[in-house]
Amino acid sequence: MKIIVDDLTHPKVRGLITEHLEQMSKISPPESIHAFNLDGLKQPDVTFWSAWENDTLLGCGALKELDDQHGEIKSMRTATSHIRKGVAKRILQHILEEAKRRDYQRLSLETGSMKAFEPAKRLYTSFGFQYCKPFSDYIEDPNSVYMTKEL
Repeated sequence: MKIIVDDLTHPKVRGLITEHLEQMSKISPPESIHAFNLDGLKQPDVTFWSAWENDTLLGCGALKELDDQHGEIKSMRTATSHIRKGVAKRILQHILEEAKRRDYQRLSLETGSMKAFEPAKRLYTSFGFQYCKPFSDYIEDPNSVYMTKEL
């Protein structure tokens, strides 16, 4: 698996982001969807990576800098045909390594509270993330859970 910084121009990457947003809109009410669209992922405080095996897109993930000591995981998504093959684990490892390289003290994330998000929550917990109160601009929301990890 090769993980690269991505400029979000490849049609497969754009398709995966579209699929991600469509899936979120089926699961979560609009006011509880915090996934970034393509423009959000192109912001200067966001680094976006895609994971590939030859010409096959496996997944993606992003890291948003909240401040010089705190980052937020965004847009973690595995291509449907590669779910449960370790893609998300490897992308998460990559994001954690980058956060440490940047000398962040903490890495946080928001994900859904519904059953569909249980695999994601298990993954994050297995990496030492713990549930926390809303961070940054987030507010309490019954459709969201917040997690953080001290680095």
